[in-house]
Parts: sequence; C-alpha cells; structure tokens
Amino acid sequence: NWVVTLPSNNANGEGGTIQAGDYGKGDTATLYVYSDQGNVGDISKASKELVETVLKRSIGQRGDNMYQNFKITKLEPGTDSYLKGQNYVLADFKYQLLTGAGFEVDRKGVASLTSEGGAIEALWAASTSVRYKKTEPALRDIVKSFRCYAEGINFADDLYVVDE
Repeated sequence: NWVVTLPSNNANGEGGTIQAGDYGKGDTATLYVYSDQGNVGDISKASKELVETVLKRSIGQRGDNMYQNFKITKLEPGTDSYLKGQNYVLADFKYQLLTGAGFEVDRKGVASLTSEGGAIEALWAASTSVRYKKTEPALRDIVKSFRCYAEGINFADDLYVVDE
C-alpha cells in the first residue's frame, strides 16, 4: 500500500522530497541529501550534533514549525557489509509531528546516513509511536538496505570469465 512521492512544487517552492509511504497509517521513508557540510569522510565518526542537524533538516523540509521535541535515542556505526569500506551510521530517533489541524503526533524512526560524493545522504523511515513496535523491523530493513555510490559500481572483478 505504499505510494511513491517525487519532487513537486508547492507554496514553499520546489520540494525535493523523494518519499514512499503508507500515508493513511503514518508510515514513511524519505531520502534526503544534505550538502551544507560537504563530504565528511567517515560518517561513523561524525558528531551526534551533525547527525541531528541532517535529520532535523530532512524532517523539517516543509518548515521547522512542522515538528518539535526531536531527539536521537541511539547512534551506532552500521555493521552490514558495505562496498569498499564505505561507512554508514544508524540513528534511532523520535519527535512530535505538528499537523495542520493542530494535533501533535508522536513518531519514532530509524535512519541510515553516509557521506559519499560532496554531501551527507540519509534515508530515514518512521511511523507513529503507536505503530512503531509493529513496523520497526520493516523500517529497519528499509534503512539498512540504503547504499550510495559516488563513483558508481564496478563489478568487472566479479564477472565470471570462461576460458576458451
């Protein structure tokens, strides 16, 4: 039931959001590229403040007044197998979404961040706090599958060569 949303124009200008979600249930995954910092090299050694800035900017793309009480609850280096020593960091977080109707919705999520090319790239996925226990395994699978390749992928060494 997830729907993909691509960048569009709205009252705030162009929204560069690439997102997928089951919006009726409050589940979402969003790709965000933070270029203000440039490449930081080993993202697993980045400060908690930098990770927090990236995630806040991602969540607040439509305005800083759309959320409150953001907090990173866990930060750890990615441990999955990555190509050529790439570094990722996983962040668990929570915040309150402020809806246009005046409601506050408690949300929890998880994000995977890396720094390839000239930016920090993040894929984060979140759900309502009420649904998070049920959705957490799927949201973690989504962000753990995230990979960025600044130079592309070269599988030339992995190709099978048949002797004639």
